[in-house]
Amino acid sequence: IVCKSMDATFDQTTFDNGLTVVSEATPEAHTGAIGFFVRAGTRDEDKAMMGVSHFLEHMMFKGTGRRSADDVNREFDEIGANYNAFTSQEMTVYWAHVLPEFMPRAVDLLGDMMRPALREDDFAMEKKVILEEIGMYEDRPHWRLYDALLELHFQGHPLSYRILGTNESIGALPAQDMKQYFDQRYGPDNMTVALAGRFDLDNVLADVDRLTARWESTGATRSYEMPELADRSRSESDGNLNRHYVAMICPGPSAQDESRYAAAILSDVLGDADGSRLYWALIDPGLADEADFSAWPLDRMGAFYAFASCDPDRAEQVEGILLGTIDRFADSIDAEEIERSKNKLATSATVSGEAPSGRMRSLGGQWTYLNQYVPLNEEIERLMAVTVQDVRDLLGNAPFQPRTTMRLGPGV
Repeated sequence: IVCKSMDATFDQTTFDNGLTVVSEATPEAHTGAIGFFVRAGTRDEDKAMMGVSHFLEHMMFKGTGRRSADDVNREFDEIGANYNAFTSQEMTVYWAHVLPEFMPRAVDLLGDMMRPALREDDFAMEKKVILEEIGMYEDRPHWRLYDALLELHFQGHPLSYRILGTNESIGALPAQDMKQYFDQRYGPDNMTVALAGRFDLDNVLADVDRLTARWESTGATRSYEMPELADRSRSESDGNLNRHYVAMICPGPSAQDESRYAAAILSDVLGDADGSRLYWALIDPGLADEADFSAWPLDRMGAFYAFASCDPDRAEQVEGILLGTIDRFADSIDAEEIERSKNKLATSATVSGEAPSGRMRSLGGQWTYLNQYVPLNEEIERLMAVTVQDVRDLLGNAPFQPRTTMRLGPGV
C-alpha cells in the first residue's frame, strides 16, 4: 500500500499560562475541527469522588457566565456543528466540527464552556441524570462485566474506578468538591487545544489567547503508581440473564511504547469483528454472538482485553476456545495474516485521517500522551514497518500474563 497524505502544515504554540495549541492545517479541506483535551479522568480521581470527571463533563454544557445551557445548545445548532464530549479513564474531550466560516464561533463557544458557571441548581438536577445513567448501564450485562473486571484486575488502583461512578459516590458528591476538582484539573497547563482541517490559524490563536489569557496554571500532576497485577478469576450469577459473558484482561503496551503498532496489528488479527481468528473460531460457527480482542494503550501502561458472549450451555466451550485461541497465537503467527492486517489498518487510519475530526482527535491524543506530532504518513509508515518478529517480541516469554478472567451468567 502506498499512502500519501494531503499537504498539511503543523504548528504548535504554547501560551505563558501553559495552554498548548496544536494544529494541522489542510487548505484543501472543506471543514475544520477543534477539540479541548483535558487530562482529567477516573485515573485522577479519589475513590470517594469516583465519577466526578464524567459528571463534570455534563456540567460543562450547563452554561457559563455569558451563556445559559439553552444558549450553548442553540449556538452549536446555529452554526450547524457536529459536536460532543466524552470522558475516559485518562482524559475528557470537548469538540466541534464545523464549516470554516464558523470556526471563530466554535472557538468562542468551546473556550467559554471551559469556564462553566457550575450552578447549584444545575448540579442537583444533573446529579439525577447521572444516577439514571448509572442505572441504565447496570442493565447492560456487558458493562457490568467490564466494570467488575477492571475492579478485580486493578485492585483499588484508580484505573479500577467506574467512569460513571457509583450510586454511592455520585449521590454523596457535594457541588463544592466538584468545583475544587475543576479548579485543579482544568488549568490551562493541563489542557491541549487541537485543530485540524481548514481554518485561519492567526485568528484562532488570537481568539484562544483572548479567551484564556487570564486562566491561571494549576500545576496539576498525575500519579503513575503501578497496580499490583496477578492471575485472578471470578464468576458472578444473575438469574435474570439469558446469555453468558466472559472477559479477560492482561498487560499490554502503553501509549508511549513503540510496540503499540505491533499491538494494534496483533489485536486486529486475533479479534477484529470480521475475519479475525476469534471470528472464525467463535462467530462463524455460531458458538458465540460476540467475540473481541483489543489493545488498550494508556498513559505509561496498557492492557489487552478479550470478550465473548454466548448461550449459557456453551459457556465452558466458548471460554476454552477464546482463551485457547489467544494462548496459541504466539506459536502460530502467520506472516500473511500480519500483512493483511497492516493493509487494513493503514486504510482505516487513512480514511479517518482524511476527515478533520479524525485528525483533530489524533493530534490531541498524540500531544496529550506523547507531547509530539506524528504526521499521518509517518503513522502509516510505522504501522507498515511492523514485522512478524516485532509481534513475537511484543509477546515475549510470558504472553498475555498475568491475566484476570471474569464471568457473568445465569448460572455460573
